[in-house]
Amino acid sequence: MKSPGIEPLMGIQPGLRAFIAAVVGGIGNLPGAALGGLLLGLLETFAGGIPGVSNYRDGIAFAILILILMFRPAGLLGEVKAEKV
Repeated sequence: MKSPGIEPLMGIQPGLRAFIAAVVGGIGNLPGAALGGLLLGLLETFAGGIPGVSNYRDGIAFAILILILMFRPAGLLGEVKAEKV
């Protein structure tokens, strides 16, 4: 039996989820990050209840990230800043 201790990859999954929540809500926007975390948690929980989809919970998080970055790169509550060239 392995004794409890510190491992290099501890916390990688919660860290990735937090990063995805921050990007979905809008980087630098605290209410947006909270909304992103809530949305991500609800969608993953609902997907876990669907037979056959529960195996893809990690993939659902990344699919949400890709969709948000494609259609709304600043995040849900992020500000779009026009850049003059």
